[in-house]
Amino acid sequence: MKKDIRYNLAMLFVLVALVFVTCESSNASDENEEAHCLARNIYFEAGNQPLAGRIAVGQVTINRRNHGMFPHTICDVVHQGGEKKYKCQFSWYCDGKHDTPTDSETWMESIVLSYRLLNFDDMDITEGSLWYHANYIEDPYWADDLTPTVIINNHIFYK
Repeated sequence: MKKDIRYNLAMLFVLVALVFVTCESSNASDENEEAHCLARNIYFEAGNQPLAGRIAVGQVTINRRNHGMFPHTICDVVHQGGEKKYKCQFSWYCDGKHDTPTDSETWMESIVLSYRLLNFDDMDITEGSLWYHANYIEDPYWADDLTPTVIINNHIFYK
C-alpha cells in the first residue's frame, strides 16, 4: 500500500514536472515560480506536519496573496519582512539556516501539494485564515484583535 502511494506520488510529480517544462505560455515561469515558492513554504513551515497541517499552511499563504493587506504574489507573501533576521512572516525564511530541502520525499510531496492548491483545491480548511501560530505560544501580541477560526494539529488559525 505504501509503495503504491509513493509510486503514485512519483508519477504525479513527473506529470507535474512535464506540464511545467512543456508549458509555453508567457506566464509559465511566473506560475512555476509561484508553485515553487508555495512548495518551499509548505516544506519548511509544515513539512513535519500531517497532511492537514501542510494544506493549512499552503492555504494561509494563498489567502494572504488574495487579501489586500498582503503582497499580491505567493513569492512576495513568503518573503515579506525577510529583509531583517527574525522579522519575516514565515519564520523559516529569515532564521539564518539554509533553505535547501534535504528530504526529497517531503519536498516532492510539497511540490505536488502546492500545484494542487494553486490549481484544483477551492475548499479552504482554514476558513479564510491569514495567520497562525503553534499552540505552545501563549497569547501572541499580534492575535489580540483577531478571530480564531480552527485548530489544526498543533496550530491555531485566525482571521
